[in-house]
Amino acid sequence: MLRDKNLIPLSHQHQHALALCVRIERASPIGNSDLAAWQGEITQQFHNEVSIHLAAEERVLFPAARRFGGLVPLVEELVADHIELRASFARAGVNEMSAADLAAFARSLSAHIRKEERQLFEQLQEFMDTDELATLGKELADALVDVGQACQLPSEITRLRPGK
Repeated sequence: MLRDKNLIPLSHQHQHALALCVRIERASPIGNSDLAAWQGEITQQFHNEVSIHLAAEERVLFPAARRFGGLVPLVEELVADHIELRASFARAGVNEMSAADLAAFARSLSAHIRKEERQLFEQLQEFMDTDELATLGKELADALVDVGQACQLPSEITRLRPGK
């Protein structure tokens, strides 16, 4: 299903996070000497975008979805994912992740994003009418106003290399 324009800002942010996940996956196994660089990038992305994104989903998107009884279990699952993801971001922030932890983090974040895109967003678009989606979009835009607009570039260590 084509993504409704009111959900596209979240989808764009999801693409940024998925790009990080793909790079982690392709770089794995990540050597011990590169762990700090990867964790630094994860932490930077959390501060620049992800923390605001998660809060916007929790303040705006999830309450809207809970209005539809069939979506409540999915929303509860997504909230639990947010708790686990924040714990992983916090571990990265203090350089406590191993190479295996980074790979598991990338899998978890990717699975969470796909759940939101393929299940939550799709169902919201079916359940909500045009006016409701427009209202949701405005509320999301207001909640996401503090997301940095700068392009975050990978470091020499975390960028994709040819053949990976």
